[in-house]
Amino acid sequence: MRSNAIIKFIVAIGIILGLFTYFIGDLAGSIKQGLDLQGGTHIVLEAEDTAQGQVTDDSVERVIQILSRRINEMGLTEPVVQREGAKRIIIELPGVKDPDQAIKTIGKTAVLEFKNEAGQTVMNGNDLKDAKEQLAQSKKPEVAITLSDEGAKKFADLTAANIGKQIAITLDGQVLTAPVVQQAITGGQAVITGSNSLEEAKELAILLRSGALPVKVNVMEVRTVGPTLGQDSKDKSVVAFGVGIGAIMVFLLVLYRLSGFVANLALLVYVMILLLILGPHVLNATMTLPGIAGIILSMGVAVDANILIFERFKEEVFSGKSMRVSMESGFKRAFATIFDANTSVMITACILIAMGSGAVKGFAINLALGVLVSMFTAITMSRLLLRMVIECNFTSHPFWFGANISPSVSAESFAPKVKTKGGKRK
Repeated sequence: MRSNAIIKFIVAIGIILGLFTYFIGDLAGSIKQGLDLQGGTHIVLEAEDTAQGQVTDDSVERVIQILSRRINEMGLTEPVVQREGAKRIIIELPGVKDPDQAIKTIGKTAVLEFKNEAGQTVMNGNDLKDAKEQLAQSKKPEVAITLSDEGAKKFADLTAANIGKQIAITLDGQVLTAPVVQQAITGGQAVITGSNSLEEAKELAILLRSGALPVKVNVMEVRTVGPTLGQDSKDKSVVAFGVGIGAIMVFLLVLYRLSGFVANLALLVYVMILLLILGPHVLNATMTLPGIAGIILSMGVAVDANILIFERFKEEVFSGKSMRVSMESGFKRAFATIFDANTSVMITACILIAMGSGAVKGFAINLALGVLVSMFTAITMSRLLLRMVIECNFTSHPFWFGANISPSVSAESFAPKVKTKGGKRK
């Protein structure tokens, strides 16, 4: 029985170390790098009130949609377009070395056009009054458009002349939709079908409204981040990550011996799971320096959970319980403390996510994700591996599980004494 337990434990160690060695390089390399690591161009735009319309939340969101669409067409691996305050838009273009060309590309005036089957432009964005997403009676998503008076007349003539043919609606020369005309449409109202979801219909509606109500934007700041600075930051982050995880592992081995070895194995699993979630197959996250800081901090949280468990485990051993019972009881008693501690960290992280922006939000998201993964590995992986160690029966001395007593003292020494019939303790 003991030999089978030892074989299972060795196989578990081999699987964890093998998977970590084989996949860690690919997992770390698959995560997209932010501007501060890769280098590129940082642009700050500000929306401006014009005679055609005032800057509103909706108009700024339309500008963001148009800019995102154009930037994605530039073929960048992970551009960032995000709002800052009421009127400002932050654009980060990793790998872009020519900011002037970037500004020229993203700063074009939006052009919305309605074209007949021959490709001739019959209407443009000035003829569109509004566009909103909705669900049809068949529960399928669609976009309802409202035209101006002049646009309604043009659209009626366009549809009457193209029954059974396609008319294309394009934004910046790219086709948004190309429905087939079933009948002449009068009254200035129409619907555009073909969206796969309500969210897709909403995005199309925003793009249509953007062409009809463009908002002028001014370039407030352009900053180029050189690749040397980005690579230097990346190299230092890798060193910090390696030193941090190495110091944690040595600390656990010195203080908790076999229990520390188990915690180190669980920590490797934690790192793999976290990188897998951040990678392209799950969240497809973009890694930045603050995000790396959040991951390194979350490693400390992961170790903290194991320390609480091991300390509870030692207390149970000293109370006279067997190694197996002490382990199970230690996990149960430590869970409430771990849950409370991690909940407080999660509350702080959620506040930063809700109220912060940019680097602060990236730090908080990675910290919160790390806390959740650490709870999983501490409660499941550490528990499973510690059970295996106890089943192997390598030793019954609490010293090898982190107790500050002589290695010669066994767990049985703390078992409660029972009285025999002769009155002597046994």
